Amino acid sequence: MAAKRGAMLAVEVQYASRDEAVPAREHLRAWARAACKSAGEVTVRFVDADEGRSLNRDYRQRDYATNVLSFPYTQTPHLTGDLVLCVPVVKREAQEQGKAIDAHFAHLVVHGILHLQGFDHETDLDAEKMEHQERLILAALGYPDPYAEEYRPPEK
Repeated sequence: MAAKRGAMLAVEVQYASRDEAVPAREHLRAWARAACKSAGEVTVRFVDADEGRSLNRDYRQRDYATNVLSFPYTQTPHLTGDLVLCVPVVKREAQEQGKAIDAHFAHLVVHGILHLQGFDHETDLDAEKMEHQERLILAALGYPDPYAEEYRPPEK
């Protein structure tokens, strides 16, 4: 029998950024639970650019702040992991892409939870599968397709 999405997922939220643009805890929990198909424990941490850059440099060897980092610890039988969202990067991307900030945060939480469950986008096929799941989950939450053409940033 398939596990029900969000089944007993505990979501701890940490605010290490003083930016007021961060979503409310109840929204984060709803987004994470919608994307998760197993029980588990996840921490979602909001950080500033300095912490985001430091974590990305230390764990991914990339010296810049990125929108979301996923740190999976276990997938079965109990999902555990951390998500780190860099608030200034998320805000900038939402503005550049013409997205509502809550829609972009929702997308990145869903994206990160899928990473914790083993999804990735290293190949075109993997990316297609992951994006398909993201679209389904976000649509069920009432958000537009984050990969829709109207959200594509202009070519530089």
